Amino acid sequence: MIYNCLDDTVAEAALDAAAYALKRSGVIVLPTDTVYGIGADAFDARAVALLLGTKGRGRDMPPPVLVSSPAVLDALAADVPPAARALAEKFWPGPLTLIVPARPSLTWDLGETYGTVALRMPDDEIALKLLARTGPLAVSSANRSTLPPATSAQEAEEYFGYTVPVYLDAGPRTEVRPSTIVDTCQNPPRIVRAGDLSHAELGAVVPELLDIES
Repeated sequence: MIYNCLDDTVAEAALDAAAYALKRSGVIVLPTDTVYGIGADAFDARAVALLLGTKGRGRDMPPPVLVSSPAVLDALAADVPPAARALAEKFWPGPLTLIVPARPSLTWDLGETYGTVALRMPDDEIALKLLARTGPLAVSSANRSTLPPATSAQEAEEYFGYTVPVYLDAGPRTEVRPSTIVDTCQNPPRIVRAGDLSHAELGAVVPELLDIES
């Protein structure tokens, strides 16, 4: 079902429906500040496997994890690198994904992450309200593997249909550039995917940051 989250009389029921589906090991479609995403409870291995299967991806392409606050960095990352903390403080919420060392004590299985996790705080009201209810969500772009990411809930429904029970519609996304991904586990940190934030913008905060081609 597609819920119109722009209607205040619908939004709360929509968030309830999404949280319920996630609690039952399901997947949902939600808006972010870049494109629409397909999400699952990050701590539910069965749900994460369903997310990857729905997209047609394997465990070698683990999804990033969306969080509701920069403070969650300390809960999910082990020894947060100074560069990650500085970038999060400046650019979260926003189109920046940070690869950090994952806490080894966390009981999750996102795929072949090799001891790391990719974290992002999206600049989207509906996404943040949902994250505040559910906790961290594994979220990947809403598309079948190799196809363009959905920029609306309707496009996402064309990809997934009834395999996804809840679609949160917050209007079309006009920004189709993905988030910039920075690997802060490297020293110096490096951009590993170009996106909405430029090397110059990020480098103003972390001067030693290497560009993707460096």
